[in-house]
Amino acid sequence: MGTNVVFFGWNRPLPGMERTSAEHFPKFVEYVEGLKQQGAIQSYDVVLLDSHGGDMNGFFLIRGESARLDALLSSDEWESHIMQANLHLQGMGVVRGVTGEMVAERMNRWGQVISG
Repeated sequence: MGTNVVFFGWNRPLPGMERTSAEHFPKFVEYVEGLKQQGAIQSYDVVLLDSHGGDMNGFFLIRGESARLDALLSSDEWESHIMQANLHLQGMGVVRGVTGEMVAERMNRWGQVISG
């Protein structure tokens, strides 16, 4: 079963790396917007969370077909952006997942597994 989203989340910039984070953020937005314009992804959302005392303060939710997301995550440009982000962000992570219609499919499969 495939996935249809990539979740790229982070906590905050590493101390002393705030300027680097501020410079990388618009470059990454431009990159993801270019992916959308090229049809490599379907859409994306950028979410900046209000202060809440937790360890996640923002994320990108990138939507696309599973095979295209596979290609994205194995591309040199994606890996370069993620390597850069890892140098200046605390708690950074990239996770595949499902949303929309695929949630029902995943829950159906989970139900089959737990019912034996």
